[in-house]
Amino acid sequence: MILSDSQIIKEIENGEIIIDPFDIKNLGSNSYDVHLGKNIATYTTHELDPKEELHLQYIKMPDTGLMLLPHTLYLGITQEYTRTGHKLVPNIDGKSSIGRLGIFVHVTAGRGDAGFSGHWTLEIVVIKPVIVYPGMPIGQLTYQKIEGKVLRPYDKKDTQKYINTEAKPMASMMYKNWDEFDKKWL
Repeated sequence: MILSDSQIIKEIENGEIIIDPFDIKNLGSNSYDVHLGKNIATYTTHELDPKEELHLQYIKMPDTGLMLLPHTLYLGITQEYTRTGHKLVPNIDGKSSIGRLGIFVHVTAGRGDAGFSGHWTLEIVVIKPVIVYPGMPIGQLTYQKIEGKVLRPYDKKDTQKYINTEAKPMASMMYKNWDEFDKKWL
């Protein structure tokens, strides 16, 4: 069940959802609009090996915008910091206006975890060259209720890797799932 606008407000009031900054104008009938932060990143190497730690080159977007090009994976960030308690699952999708520009805001990771907190790293791919601007609406968060007790909320797992309190995109940390000694994925 996806939360309505009135239920999102109730969950904010009882502390189950935190959105900072929060502006009621960004609240839709069943979602909350999030905005593109100033920091964009690309990987420093052309070929990516998930067994290795990957490094990013950061670009601070000027207010005049930044041209994104096809065939490049960009990592963006939401301006908004969010936290979700243990009773809800957050989801992020691109806004339809963004999709109509040929901008995808997540390649595979549209669903967060109960207990996630941080700025959302966006996996941005474009179909055609397109200019993006800091602060532009980029996506929308929806929330779903969870059935049953969550035994391993994200903020309590010792293997969590993506709590992101800094407004900068985070590279893949898949390498932390590779056991070099046993030569197997964890």
